[in-house]
Amino acid sequence: MSTQALSVVEARDLTRRFGAVTAVDRLNLAVTRGEVFGLVGPDGAGKTTTLRLLCGLLDPSSGQAWVDGHDVSRDADAVKDRIGYMAQRFGLYVDLTVDENMSFYADLFGLSKPERGELMPRLLDMTRMGPFRTRHAGKLSGGMKQKLALMCTLLHRPRVLFLDEPTNGVDPVSRRDFWTLLYQLVKEGMTVFVTTAYLDEAERCDRVGLMHRGQLICCDTPSALKRRLPQVCCEVRAGNLRRAREVLAGCPGLWKTFLSHSFAEYEGGQRGRGVKGAGEVLFTVTMTNDQ
Repeated sequence: MSTQALSVVEARDLTRRFGAVTAVDRLNLAVTRGEVFGLVGPDGAGKTTTLRLLCGLLDPSSGQAWVDGHDVSRDADAVKDRIGYMAQRFGLYVDLTVDENMSFYADLFGLSKPERGELMPRLLDMTRMGPFRTRHAGKLSGGMKQKLALMCTLLHRPRVLFLDEPTNGVDPVSRRDFWTLLYQLVKEGMTVFVTTAYLDEAERCDRVGLMHRGQLICCDTPSALKRRLPQVCCEVRAGNLRRAREVLAGCPGLWKTFLSHSFAEYEGGQRGRGVKGAGEVLFTVTMTNDQ
């Protein structure tokens, strides 16, 4: 444990195999206290397996992991007391109200009445979920469900928060609100480890690890990772999405087109000159350095 004094999450040669498939392959990383760390990769890259290994929900095939100075395999109870884990899928009780779900998890965590009286109103205020306390969880919107899951995860005041693609399928406004909550938690001293497939969310992290086929291929700040790329990224705003795509598609050297939420990303081509519009749609255009 060479960096335990500096890091709150550390993995050394962490590996997990499922039969002949290696889901996580000799992962090495360290996350410092108070950091927002993002693990980015496509589906099947090994992000969820990594989180489950770090939370003690899966045993590693080899390697070691520590959270807040405790070995995840040898001291699982101490680790679970210090972490909050929010899975991809909504796992709360849809037939219970917001208040009832929170009370149930407060019971599980053994919170006293004074602790509940202090913490639950604060969480409801922080997430702006107060007006929906009596609404059944199954009738909440996607963004509200994530806020409820976050509140229940925070009830025992974890030191490290693990979030597995928390905004997947959530509308852009709710995604923004969710990240505002995360920044507020970090200001209060919490460490956040989040997985995502969204590159725009990765830019919100202090550092980002890119994962592919179970391996961590690089890890650095978002700005440093951008500087490593041989392409140059530019942004183009256009009001007519269809026309803008047509113009950009005619640029020489265009390689691929990726669509993600409200913006399109183009890799390999020239700047999309001549695209005009009201500036309602955001394009990210990636060019080769010689263009």
